[in-house]
Amino acid sequence: MTQFTRIADQAKMQAPGLLLAVTVALASLFISSRYGGPVMLYAILFGIAFNFMNEDAKTRPGVQFASKRVLQLGVILLGASVTFSEIAELGWATALLVVAAVTTTMGAGFLIGRSAGLTAPHSTLSAGAVAICGASAAMAIASVLPQTKESERNLILTVVGVTTLSTIAMVTYPSITHLFTFTDMQSGVFLGATIHDVAQVIGAGYI
Repeated sequence: MTQFTRIADQAKMQAPGLLLAVTVALASLFISSRYGGPVMLYAILFGIAFNFMNEDAKTRPGVQFASKRVLQLGVILLGASVTFSEIAELGWATALLVVAAVTTTMGAGFLIGRSAGLTAPHSTLSAGAVAICGASAAMAIASVLPQTKESERNLILTVVGVTTLSTIAMVTYPSITHLFTFTDMQSGVFLGATIHDVAQVIGAGYI
C-alpha cells in the first residue's frame, strides 16, 4: 500500500466526523453572529447534544481528529495572528504586565484549585481558562490533558463558569473605567487583562 493510498483511506475514514465538526462550527458561528454570545460556548453545547456521535464507528475517527489536531492547529493560528508590531504598539511594559498577570493567575489558580480539592488536571484547566482567554483556552488545554471519565464534565463546568464570570465582568467592569476616568489605552489594558474571554472584552469596549 502506497503512502498516498494510506492517506486517502485515512481521510475517507475521518470525513464523516470532520463533516460533523464543521457543521457544528458553522452553526455556532451563525448563532453567535445572529444572536450574540461566545462562539465557543455554543460549540460546546452543540457538542454535548451530539456527543453520542462520538460513539458511532463512522464518525468517531473524524471527531477525535478534530478535537485534537484541528483544535491544536486553531490555537497555533490564533497565536500566530498576534504580531510583534502589535505588541510593540501597546508598549513592552504592557506586554510584561500580561506575562506577569498570566503567570501569576495560572499559579494562584492552580494552588487554589488544589486546596479546594480539585485534581491537578482540573486545577490546570480552570486556572488556564481564567488566566488566558476563557472558553477557548479551556478547550485547548483540555485537548492536551490526560483524558479521564471526568474530563468532559470538568470542561463543561469550567467553560460555563468562566463564561458566566466573563459576562458579569463585561457588564460591570466598564463602570470602573468610567469611575476612575481611565484613558482609552488604560481602559483597554484593564478590560483586556481582567476579563477572561475575548468576545466579552470586545463587548465591554462598547459599553
